[in-house]
Amino acid sequence: MGKPIIYGSDGSPAVRAVLLTAHAIGLDYEFHEINTQKNEHKTEEFLKKNPQHTIPTLEDDGKCIWDSHAISTYLVSKYAKDDSLYPKDLYKRAVVDQRLHFESSVLSPRMFAFGASRRSTDPQAMENAKTSILEAYDFLEKFIGSNQYFTGNSLSVADFSILATLSTMVNFAPAEQEKFPKISDWLSRMTKLPYYQKANGDGLQKIIEHIRKMSSQ
Repeated sequence: MGKPIIYGSDGSPAVRAVLLTAHAIGLDYEFHEINTQKNEHKTEEFLKKNPQHTIPTLEDDGKCIWDSHAISTYLVSKYAKDDSLYPKDLYKRAVVDQRLHFESSVLSPRMFAFGASRRSTDPQAMENAKTSILEAYDFLEKFIGSNQYFTGNSLSVADFSILATLSTMVNFAPAEQEKFPKISDWLSRMTKLPYYQKANGDGLQKIIEHIRKMSSQ
């Protein structure tokens, strides 16, 4: 049996969420770069693996899975030494799932909406998008509460998913320390993870530079 293969581009927050999970569990994997600008995700070969042509896509033992949340929980369930990142306890798992769904249904869409508003000529669109972002930050601040992480006092795959998206968002819509001290402290702790730079930081810098270049044109 070969190594699991992760298809994607590390500029993508969703891909980085999976890479963070993979590094956290010490997974021995292969990474295949998919350049969506060149439509490499729409080739006949890739569509056979994932008809939705999304990244990340995981190929493991001849089977393919897509959606970063599904991939991350699968990898932990199959390859992690314990269940700390995705607990087997049903209540704890439900809390992790809720945070993952929050990332996919609230945080990530608002990030893309904010990005779109930056290209709009309607000042109200930008203001509405910014208000939505700040509301999402407020939810996250409450999710942490008195804990260190988003689902308690130990890391979970939900932290990785939120980190990949939030670390992108704050470069363009800052979560100010005075307003969101718990988010700020959490981000600071996450950047100290030994695998942070390779799994998230390098790809994050690429996408920041790309967005800034596009904005200046």
